[in-house]
Amino acid sequence: MTILVTGATGTIGSAVVEELLRRGHRVRALTRDAAAANLPGDVEVVEGDLTEPETVEPALRGVTAVHLLSATGSDVIPLATGPRLVELARRAGVRRVTVLATGTDGPVEQALRESDLEWTVLLPIDVMSNTLGWAQSIRDAAVVEEPYGARRTASVDIADFAAVVATVLANGGHAGKSYRVTGPEGLTPADKVRAISAATGRELGFTELTDEQARGLWRSQGWPEEGIDFMLTMWATVPATVGVPTSVVQDVTGRQPRTFADWAAENASLFV
Repeated sequence: MTILVTGATGTIGSAVVEELLRRGHRVRALTRDAAAANLPGDVEVVEGDLTEPETVEPALRGVTAVHLLSATGSDVIPLATGPRLVELARRAGVRRVTVLATGTDGPVEQALRESDLEWTVLLPIDVMSNTLGWAQSIRDAAVVEEPYGARRTASVDIADFAAVVATVLANGGHAGKSYRVTGPEGLTPADKVRAISAATGRELGFTELTDEQARGLWRSQGWPEEGIDFMLTMWATVPATVGVPTSVVQDVTGRQPRTFADWAAENASLFV
């Protein structure tokens, strides 16, 4: 079977590509700029833009399953073209779709529910590699500074999330399901800093910032005001459910999800 991966050059999309290749599947990767894709040589790279569905139509030919974004761009705006993309997939003979969800019920999800495709919505609560944003501060000052230090997130390793996607695309059996995909534990930022400290052998600290202190820090780092507002609002309203682990990784793949401590140990060199 040939599987199409949209968003194939992104952090999650590239991991999905690698996992599918590891399992021996033929992979077609959709990207806006094929010349800059930097994907493995045995991947069929095609150009297309999800905001312009007609450019995606050729990429769907001969495809059995699709990993589809529900939003595109750093602004995470839901794809208004969802209904047209779903219709083109149906016409091309696609049977199965996984959706990289953002937590909103957007046009892609709505169109899939009204279709006869086998669809599965997958929401990664948070990915462990997001903590790489702390690397410079840890290297320079041995400290992480963030607001809302009490928030807990059940972060998932990207490799585990990619394994869930690949299993569903290849094997099916999860049609009409929406899954929150997490790691095995809910951790605060300070918990994660302690794990990185243990992995690197360095004494690291965590400082909880007020909103105004966070604004000042992020402004000094060149963040746009809308980005600062978005992050503060998001963190101030984080629901308790994001810290509650699910069993999706084990249920779908048959393996235990990796812990943050394991991830930190493997990536310790990036923090020193």
